[in-house]
Amino acid sequence: MRGFIRWALTATGVAALGFGIAIPAATASATAPPACTTTVNWIGLPGNGHAGGVQVQLEFSNTGRVSCTLHGHPGVTQMYHGKQVGLPARWGGTAATVTLKPGATAHAVLNVTDAGILCSRPRPSDSLSVIAPGLKTAWPDPFQSSACPGESVMLVGPVRAGVGVPFYTIS
Repeated sequence: MRGFIRWALTATGVAALGFGIAIPAATASATAPPACTTTVNWIGLPGNGHAGGVQVQLEFSNTGRVSCTLHGHPGVTQMYHGKQVGLPARWGGTAATVTLKPGATAHAVLNVTDAGILCSRPRPSDSLSVIAPGLKTAWPDPFQSSACPGESVMLVGPVRAGVGVPFYTIS
């Protein structure tokens, strides 16, 4: 069987050469950068307020010395005195893989709806807990809002290349 496959590939290559078609030689595939681990920090920067809520830019920066990748949506929960309030953010949009060189930043957009619109007894929230895609450690950030028990008032998009806030830098 292996001899047949090798012969078929050789015959195809010879036939292709007869028609002036170039077949690229097999090359070693480049190794993709590893998934980001502990080299990512994040900061939530308020963006645009809108009727019924606010949009927050979540900035993720590679503080390590090698390139790494992020894929998917960050995990976001509202906290009050260190305890989760409401359900985590829902995910929207299609995920893609973003490669971060050392010092580079990616972002995700978080929309937080005013809890008073969605429930009759909103509870206060004093921070957001954010986990970058693929990581296991959450980082808190002060953020005053309100949450609804048993439901989510947040929608977060996937991580995208580049900064969400113009001129944002980690240095």
